[in-house]
This record gives sequence, structure tokens and C-alpha cells, in this order.
Amino acid sequence: MVGSVGKGCSLVERAYLAGLFDSDGAIMASIESHKEKRFKFRVRVILKITQKNLDVLHWAYSHTHLGRIQKNRTTSDWIVKNQHDCETILRLILPYSIGKRKQVDLALDILRYTITSKDDLLMVARLADSLSSFNVRSLGRRKNYASKILEHSSSND
Repeated sequence: MVGSVGKGCSLVERAYLAGLFDSDGAIMASIESHKEKRFKFRVRVILKITQKNLDVLHWAYSHTHLGRIQKNRTTSDWIVKNQHDCETILRLILPYSIGKRKQVDLALDILRYTITSKDDLLMVARLADSLSSFNVRSLGRRKNYASKILEHSSSND
């Protein structure tokens, strides 16, 4: 484990965090246009747990000190967008995740992939597409697909 993040989490607490993700969490990947990136796109992993009980989210934050808590109308979200932080949390819950184990594995694959070519970017974008297929709310709403990268690429790239 790099740094002190998660070192304070007992095995039981890591398992509880995995259970929160399995039940009320989302492990997502977003394909975003990004002018400063070499290939003009990036793929970001985003972790989110939604709860009506704010104490549960404060517990998750206090044990990781990562992400932020955002209040909505009737619920609140604990959201982690920093890629290093996402990887840290996914590694913490990996041994204990049951319901979202495939999503954890896919998200870690995305985070581990080094993008040095357009083909690499397309591979990671396809992993993001695979990850989104597990998220019921993404179906019919998601507009960023690997095909978007192909549409914006010239044949000379």
C-alpha cells in the first residue's frame, strides 16, 4: 500500500467498504474529450456510493480520506475521481468484492493501462464500454463510447 491511505482500515472495514460498493455503489468509466491530451481524449474511472444515510458516507470518507461528499435533494454521494485514489480504493476492496468483482477488475485494468498510442486509447475506451455495460443507469444515457474516438480521428493519425 502506497502512503497511509487504507492502512487504518481493518480487514472487516475493507470488507464493509466492498459491501457498500456491491450494494449502493457505482464503478464507472467516462470517455471525455480533453484538448490537452495527446490523442484528445481521456478515460477516467469514477467511484460513487449513494446513500440517504449521510453517516455511512462520512464513515467511508473518514476511513480513506479520499474523494468528497456531495449532497443531492434526497440522497448524498461519496465520489472519488482522482485516478490514483480510485486505484487505492479498488485495491482495498478487491479481495472482498463479490457483486461488483468484474467491475473492480475492469476498472483496475483501465487504471493500469499506459496509453502511448491511439490503439492503446481505443483499447482502454473499449474497456470503459465494457465497464459501462454493467451499470444499469448507463444504458440509454451514456453518450461517450469508443466509437466517438474513432469518429474524431483522422485516418492519418
